[in-house]
Amino acid sequence: MEALLRYDQVDISFGGKPVVQDISFTLHKGEILGLVGESGSGKSTIIKAAMGLLGKNGLVTRGDIRFDGYNIPDLSEAQLRHIRGGKISMIFQDAGASLCPIRTIGDQIYESMAAHGSISKEEARNAAMELFSQLRFQDPDRIWNSYPFELSGGMNQRIGIAIAMLMNPSVLLADEPTSALDVLVQRQVVQEMMSLRELFGTAIIMVSHDIGVVSAMADTVMVLQNGRCMGYGPAKEVLENPQNAYTQKLLSAVPRLRRPERRTKIN
Repeated sequence: MEALLRYDQVDISFGGKPVVQDISFTLHKGEILGLVGESGSGKSTIIKAAMGLLGKNGLVTRGDIRFDGYNIPDLSEAQLRHIRGGKISMIFQDAGASLCPIRTIGDQIYESMAAHGSISKEEARNAAMELFSQLRFQDPDRIWNSYPFELSGGMNQRIGIAIAMLMNPSVLLADEPTSALDVLVQRQVVQEMMSLRELFGTAIIMVSHDIGVVSAMADTVMVLQNGRCMGYGPAKEVLENPQNAYTQKLLSAVPRLRRPERRTKIN
């Protein structure tokens, strides 16, 4: 099976200082890859490179990041804008913070979708209502007409994830999307992200320092330390039979979330 996204021996530097070295992995349709490690291990840097979001000082100095026939580091800003959001989408630790507090959720959803092509507000609303229903949001009409400050922080995070999926990207990059949430909402977010994979075949890279969340979601896992890969392979193998001291340390005394059952895909 052809990979959707492929990293080949990727090195990344900031201001000439190497921060990620010799990273290789593949991501296929419907696969969930967990990137785990402590703060500063390079997890977020790796996924930002796939969006061309390393900033002025960040640079891929070696290797390829292949997606849809392109090598991401070779693309212009205009070409990257074509990929961002529509083909590869990203959610952040506090996705709700990106919502404008003085505009309704509906207005912001419409604006986000209109940025990627011609669409009426009614068409945007219909698409949002369908996705909200598939993700089992309660009272989607109220959500559409609400301002962010009228909703809980957990709901705003869930809406941020939904907005990232409205253009049906083939790859979703999730940067610590559950770390600021309480346990109940964390479970909801995990279940909703698993549903995206089941409903749409979305491939997901889940960045987290929380082994419990990753073990509940991931098919494959990469463990990172100081920008280097300490282990990569099937989640069960990496998490249940760690081969190095660093991975063993991460796994010690870690609570595990129960892996949600797979849902039947809706055609």
